[in-house]
Amino acid sequence: MCGIVGIFDRFGRKEIDRDLLGRMNESQHHRGPDEGGLHTEPGLGFGHRRLSIIDLSSGQQPLFNKDKTVVVTYNGEIYNFREIRRDLEALGFEFQTHCDTEVIVYAWEAWGESCVDRFRGMFAFAIWDRPREILFLARDRLGVKPLYYADLPNGQFIFGSELKALLQHPKVPREIDPTAVEDYFAYGYVPDPKSIFSGVRKLAPGFRLRLKRGEPECVPNCYWDVPFAVDTGITEQQAQEELIERLREAVRIRLVADVPLGAFLSGGVDSSAVVAMMASLSGDPVNTCSISFGDPAFDETRYAAMVAERYHTGHRVERVDPDDFSLVDRLADLYDEPYADSSALPTYRVCELARKEVTVALSGDGGDENLAGYRRYRWHVYEERIRSLLPLSVRRPLFGLLGHVYPKVDWAPKIFRAKSTFEALARDSVEGYFHSVSILPDNLREGIFSSAFRRNLQGYSAVDVLHRFAENAPSRHPLSLVQYLDMKTYLPGDILTKVDRASMAHALEVRVPLLDHKLVEWISGLPPEVKLRGQAGKYLFKKSLEPYLPNDTLYRPKMGFAVPLANWFRGPLKQKVRDAVMGSNLAESGVFNMDFLKTMLDQHQAGLRDHSAGLWSLLMYESFLRRHA
Repeated sequence: MCGIVGIFDRFGRKEIDRDLLGRMNESQHHRGPDEGGLHTEPGLGFGHRRLSIIDLSSGQQPLFNKDKTVVVTYNGEIYNFREIRRDLEALGFEFQTHCDTEVIVYAWEAWGESCVDRFRGMFAFAIWDRPREILFLARDRLGVKPLYYADLPNGQFIFGSELKALLQHPKVPREIDPTAVEDYFAYGYVPDPKSIFSGVRKLAPGFRLRLKRGEPECVPNCYWDVPFAVDTGITEQQAQEELIERLREAVRIRLVADVPLGAFLSGGVDSSAVVAMMASLSGDPVNTCSISFGDPAFDETRYAAMVAERYHTGHRVERVDPDDFSLVDRLADLYDEPYADSSALPTYRVCELARKEVTVALSGDGGDENLAGYRRYRWHVYEERIRSLLPLSVRRPLFGLLGHVYPKVDWAPKIFRAKSTFEALARDSVEGYFHSVSILPDNLREGIFSSAFRRNLQGYSAVDVLHRFAENAPSRHPLSLVQYLDMKTYLPGDILTKVDRASMAHALEVRVPLLDHKLVEWISGLPPEVKLRGQAGKYLFKKSLEPYLPNDTLYRPKMGFAVPLANWFRGPLKQKVRDAVMGSNLAESGVFNMDFLKTMLDQHQAGLRDHSAGLWSLLMYESFLRRHA
């Protein structure tokens, strides 16, 4: 795994500042501590930081073709590179290395922009074709690997794996995008293709971008999407058998490495399934790791131990202090943009633990989105059944009134928190789902923002993000639709961003077999009722895994990394959060209604309301402002 950067003069061949390129590259040293390389020529500069995984003795980047006319800088892994290499050798191409990077160069020469259609893996790369004066960028289909870019007023186009690399460039505009701020306080992250800065973009998952010197166009185009084309001819038994075979293959192709390899084993279904497949494919014990929490409500290590014992893994467990908030100030440096998923803290720790033993780790990320594991999916399907009984013109005033008058009881089980349900039923399908995933609901976002900032938004609302994706969704089935929305927003913007930055901070490569695009395509075509059956999420997945995993692992309530924010903000971080939220950075930004923020703080710290998610998002935004604005 690596870090990439580049500078391209779009309309001329001005000399590239090599020192600037070097600073951009070195800002990502953590992504590739093994080696670094720069290439400059008139009007172009590429940089690369390398974490050596395959072909350790060669494959240094930037890497050229045989006649030095095409060069690539690349982050990721192409798992089917040997198969593609054979095809290219049959076409007459001669290879100098055994790494997957060289395959990208010759695939470009052979197939042009359609080369990405052949790649199976996670990647973000840039190719410079000197004879045609074309710069080509591409990002993998699900967004496992990041790629930022900016089209600068001075005619330069720059890119990098992380935002911090672009911010080394003195010409990058630092103006904050107000719509990105609205998005952040709704979702907890800035969804692709926006960044927090209006002058910087992310290349969206499954998109590519072609720039020809002298031409003004700079518009990415989509080369892949999740199809959700249901196969009605497959039986449930056939689907179970094929799911295991496809999962095993997705794991198998991710076991290629010339460095120590292992897996995260949380004790949940997804990571346990990956470990079970790894064990069936490996002659040696699989290296696995878990972190434990002091709070038994969130500690899954006994379930992880069951799987580790069953498959005789080399298992390592490390205890994490549930009050480990020492990383709070580190997060802004890791994520560059405001990022409010507090599970980034334990994710950082599990990556830190894994790196003590391995350089590559397989994870179970993507299973919930693929196979309908989130509880919110069940609630959404239930709410959709109710919505179908009454038109929106009736539901909006009826349930809107009930939602308004019903008391808010944060402490109660969800079944008794009818206020949120009534509010969701008063909305259309997409708005209802948005209400369920928002960190701060509409009324709180309106409250925290100043009147001047709300005017600056000009009517924009973060729900527009979901509406935009819903318009192009390949399925209108209630379950498939929200799975699709999550794959476009939450998966790349939150889950994969969290893991990429936390793992790269430790020079650890994480591979995600459940997000193999061929597996994702096939799963998306399964009937929705075999993914979510009644109240049982991941129904087919769990049935398929019964021969491989203990029932206690398969059929128990879902758990996950949890951070005791509510207690922190009333205890050890009480003054820290108050200083941040009521301090000068937020006050002087012009974004916030400071009286409302004080009310939130007072209510939370008095124990009257749980505003922990909102306060955490404010704490992370203040930390971002302190470093970058």
